Amino acid sequence: MPNHEGSIVCVGLGMSLGAHLSPLSRNFIEQADVVYMSVTNHIAEQWLKGINSNCISLQVYYEDGKDRRASYQQMVDVMMSAVRQGKKVVGAFYGHPGVFAWAPHKVIEVANKEGFHGHMEPGISAEDCLYADLALDPGTYGIAHYEASQFMRYQRVVDNAAYLILWQIGFVGDPTCRSFETDKQHKKLLSEILVNDYPDDHQVAIYECATLPNERPNIQWVALSLLAQADIKHHSTLVIPPCRDREIDLETRTKQQLINDIKKN
Repeated sequence: MPNHEGSIVCVGLGMSLGAHLSPLSRNFIEQADVVYMSVTNHIAEQWLKGINSNCISLQVYYEDGKDRRASYQQMVDVMMSAVRQGKKVVGAFYGHPGVFAWAPHKVIEVANKEGFHGHMEPGISAEDCLYADLALDPGTYGIAHYEASQFMRYQRVVDNAAYLILWQIGFVGDPTCRSFETDKQHKKLLSEILVNDYPDDHQVAIYECATLPNERPNIQWVALSLLAQADIKHHSTLVIPPCRDREIDLETRTKQQLINDIKKN
């Protein structure tokens, strides 16, 4: 059980400013002694300061050419410093604080190990927006998700009868975690890997969700062979639809029928 006064709650702000924040997460922000915020623009920062005036940006730890892993550790350190001072701390992160976000997971882990209370409140992520904007139901064909650089680095068995979604394609191929934009060569390498399982003229979507209420999602359809020439931003996601029909597993179907026949008897 927690035995210290300080605490840390990492909340998700959702993707669209003001529209996705849950009442519970808003309450944590309002009641916090200090809010450390990681958001994508100054408009969002000003909006958060309207809820709690003691907001501190975590974006200052990012620098061009700096390893992002060092930035994430600095975020953990500054939040834990406030927790150890006995403060009620909130880490407010855009989207979902547990999705492609190392610092929220780590700061909660450290806090709990040191005897402080720490937990996470979910938020609407880019994945949630993607399902709505592209009218996808993961229960229809199935969907596999991978971080793009990991997909390239490790051997994967691709089910091209289901959807394949590759996240952070704007960083694909960067082992240093220092770049905020991938290069044409790595985009070309990714497309070369994918054409092992998909036709080179297969249409894929480059998706970017809206982050302001007056914005619309950006969905760009391109042939897989043209991926290297496509306009890809740091927050782009690659959505690859199925390219073949699903095949019935006849052996399993026979076993299922046998089970159903036994139940009838």
